[in-house]
Amino acid sequence: MVRTMERSASINADQPEQLGTNGCCVKWRNWCGFWLLGLCNNFAYVVMLSAAHDILEKQESKNSTVTASDQLAVGLRAGNRSNSSRYDCSPVSTGAVLLADILPTLFIKISAPFVIHKVPYGFRVLFCVAMAAASFLLVSFSSAVWLSIIGVIFASISSGLGELSFLSLSVFFNRNVLEGWGSGTGAAGVAGSLLYAGLIQAHLSPRTTLLIMLIVPIAMLVSYFVLLVPEPSLPQWSRSETECPPVDSEERQRLMDESEDDLETSAPEDRTMGPVTLQQKLAVIKGLLLPFVIPLGLVYFAEYFINQGLMELLFFHNSSLSHAEQYRWYQTLYQVGVFVSRSSLRLKKFRKTWIFSLLQVVNAVFLIFAVLFQFLPSIWIVFGIILYEGLLGGAAYVNTFHFISKETESRYREFAMATSSVGDSLGIAVAGAAAFPTHSYFCSL
Repeated sequence: MVRTMERSASINADQPEQLGTNGCCVKWRNWCGFWLLGLCNNFAYVVMLSAAHDILEKQESKNSTVTASDQLAVGLRAGNRSNSSRYDCSPVSTGAVLLADILPTLFIKISAPFVIHKVPYGFRVLFCVAMAAASFLLVSFSSAVWLSIIGVIFASISSGLGELSFLSLSVFFNRNVLEGWGSGTGAAGVAGSLLYAGLIQAHLSPRTTLLIMLIVPIAMLVSYFVLLVPEPSLPQWSRSETECPPVDSEERQRLMDESEDDLETSAPEDRTMGPVTLQQKLAVIKGLLLPFVIPLGLVYFAEYFINQGLMELLFFHNSSLSHAEQYRWYQTLYQVGVFVSRSSLRLKKFRKTWIFSLLQVVNAVFLIFAVLFQFLPSIWIVFGIILYEGLLGGAAYVNTFHFISKETESRYREFAMATSSVGDSLGIAVAGAAAFPTHSYFCSL
């Protein structure tokens, strides 16, 4: 304690201006920078998928992949349905699109954490921006289905690599930037769909609307290269195997911005011990699995099993809303719930993230019985459950990465943040696979 106070006093004497208005300004610039990075990283993907349907609709091909994109982008239009089922089923489960969207991201998140540390962050950001821009351009100008599919893959690559890179990047900043990142990613789902729909409603063509969205990759560039105020230790353009952020720099930032309790739980380790070995990385993964990765994966499995395996089947014939309108409202309320909970980290933090897993599984089981026996009397009950589902998923995400950042030793923290992001993608992929037999079973009734 005395040593900590002495260091704090020394820092205050050496750099008094850091603790004043400038320090507060830097803190908020970084928070806003990560908010915009989260928004751009997910926003481009949301908008691209929505626009992909309208672009592909003008093509003459009737490939089944296009039909699946129709179902995801416009909320399962009635013209593609089979009315032989009481659930008003679509011919193909929306899990098909979910798998196509998530598998490139999952591959990146599994493999990249072991090698991506060799690539400086500046190059990673440029690559993500290029992939996002290419996805817009390919889907906009494509004249064949396979080109549009490549556009979807590019968007998935940009989103997956961006997520693990920006989560890793957060270890070079005050931990509150995770609040900005979480809130920004939550806002992307709501803002992306609403902005695209608004521009289309204003009678702009889908192609023109999609080209306007090229501003999103530009905003990502501005957020990273202009808005953020990184530590000098950030490996932006070059990085050696032994390069590590200096202990003094990290301690200075931590003393300025964190409480005494945080100092005791996340004191920096010696980061001059050389690169982290493969054995150490595997040990870090083993330590993260049970408390963080598995609960996060389980939350997202249950969440996306609901979204892609059950949500389409929660159809109320006696509602004034059409099936497509009901589905769109489910998706909107889900995104609102995610946005609210991903923005809640400043208000309340939950260390026991397994609680969210348990509650989300209860949600999924309840809705399975609701679909099977159709005992829910009103669509408003489902609206409430879907909103609650989004709240659970968003809360699990932001709290998981907050406590990984807080509790992991500093020399392993960058790797831990990157590799833990595989949990949500793995859960989503398994949910997409499980949606196929679920869809087939219920639609055969």
